[in-house]
Amino acid sequence: MTQQLNGHDLLREEPETPTLTTLPSEIVALRDLVRSWVRERVAPAVRRLDAADAADFDWDLVREGHDLGLTRLVVPQQFGGAGHGIFGVAVALEELAAVDAGLALAFGATMLGQAPVLLSGDPRLQARFLPLFSGDDPVLACNAITEDLAGCDLLIPENAGLAQDVMSAHRDGDHYVLNGSKRFITNGKVATYATVFANMEGHPGATGLTCFVVMLESPGVTLGEVADKMGYRSCLGTELHFAGVRVPVDNVVGGEGDGVHVNIQQMNMARAAVAAISTGVARGALDQAVAWAGDRVQGGVPLRQHQFTARKLAEMAAKVEAARGLYLKAAYLADNEIPAPAFEPAVAKLFADRIAIEVATEAMGLMGARGYLRDHGMEKRLRDALGARIYEGTPEVLALAITESLYTDDDDF
Repeated sequence: MTQQLNGHDLLREEPETPTLTTLPSEIVALRDLVRSWVRERVAPAVRRLDAADAADFDWDLVREGHDLGLTRLVVPQQFGGAGHGIFGVAVALEELAAVDAGLALAFGATMLGQAPVLLSGDPRLQARFLPLFSGDDPVLACNAITEDLAGCDLLIPENAGLAQDVMSAHRDGDHYVLNGSKRFITNGKVATYATVFANMEGHPGATGLTCFVVMLESPGVTLGEVADKMGYRSCLGTELHFAGVRVPVDNVVGGEGDGVHVNIQQMNMARAAVAAISTGVARGALDQAVAWAGDRVQGGVPLRQHQFTARKLAEMAAKVEAARGLYLKAAYLADNEIPAPAFEPAVAKLFADRIAIEVATEAMGLMGARGYLRDHGMEKRLRDALGARIYEGTPEVLALAITESLYTDDDDF
C-alpha cells in the first residue's frame, strides 16, 4: 500500500467538526486506510508476533506503518506530518488494537514521546525534533517517566513530594547532567530519543520534576533488558539507565520544575488514545465472537439464535459502543480545550479498560475450549486487555483524577 497521510491527501484546511453520529470525512479516510492495512498485513502476522522472543521487534511492519504516516499523525504539516489531533490518533489506534494492541502501543508511545515537544510551544525545539519522523526511514520515540520506586507518585501531583529515589538532574554550564534509571519504557529499546522526566537536585521527591529531550545514542545512556511481558508482546518495554548523561540546555521542555505540568497535560491527552486502544481490543474480541456465534451450530441452529448467546453479544456490543463514544468525546475535548481536561479522558480510560477485560472474557466463554487455545487468538486478546490497566494510570489513579473533578468542576455535564 502506497497511500500516505502526508497532510494533503486526507486533511482539509478547515477540518469538519465531528458530531455524535458521524466522523469527519478526513477521519473516515484515515480509519479506512488503517483498517485495510491491519487486516491485510498485520492480521496474518499476529500469531507470529505474539509467539516471538520478548526482544524481537518487527521493523518491517513498523516501516509499513511509517510509510502510511502512523509515526507522524500528530506532527504538524509544517514539519512534514499529518497534522491530526488526538481525535484522529484515537480512531487510528482503535483500528490497530482491534488486530494487535502491541503494535498500536508502539505507534502510540511514539506519539507520547512527541507530546512534550508539541506541548512546549517552542518552535526551535519542534523544528529540531519533529521533522525526524517525516524522513524515509521510520523513527520511534518514547516517554520515560516510570521508575523502580517512583511509579504512581510521579503521576499524582499531590504525591510528588513523597516520591522516592527519583532520577536526578543538575545544571552544569550550558548542559544538564542526568543520573538514574527508568523502567517499563515502551519503545525504549528501539527509540531515537526519549522525553525523560528527572528531578532537579535540591528539591524533595519529584517537586523539581523537569522534562528533557534525550537522544538515546548519547554517552552514558545504557539500554537495559527487554521485559518479558504477558501481553502487548509486539512492542518492547525496556529499562533505560542514565549515568552522567549531558543534555543541552536547549533540550529542556518548558523550564526547570515544569515537568509535573507537562506530565499532567500529556496524560490527559494520552488517556483518550489509550481508551481507544482498549476499545479496539474489546471490538476485536466482539468481532471474533460474532463470527463464531454466527457459524457455530448447537441445538440445530447457530449459537447467535440462542437467547442466552444473543443477550451476551448484545451486552458486549453495547459496551464497545459506549466505550467508543466516551473516548471520542474525550479526544475531541483534548483537541479543543486548553488545558486538556482531566475528567473525560480519565472516565474514558477507566471504562474502556474495564470493558476490554469483560468483553474478552465473555467472548472466550462463548468460544468454549477454542477460546482458551492460542491457535484461535482469543486468549491473546484477554492478555492484552489486562495490560492497559497498568499504563497511563491504574484504575485507582484514574479514580483519584475523576473524583477530584467531581468536587472541583462547576459544569453539570
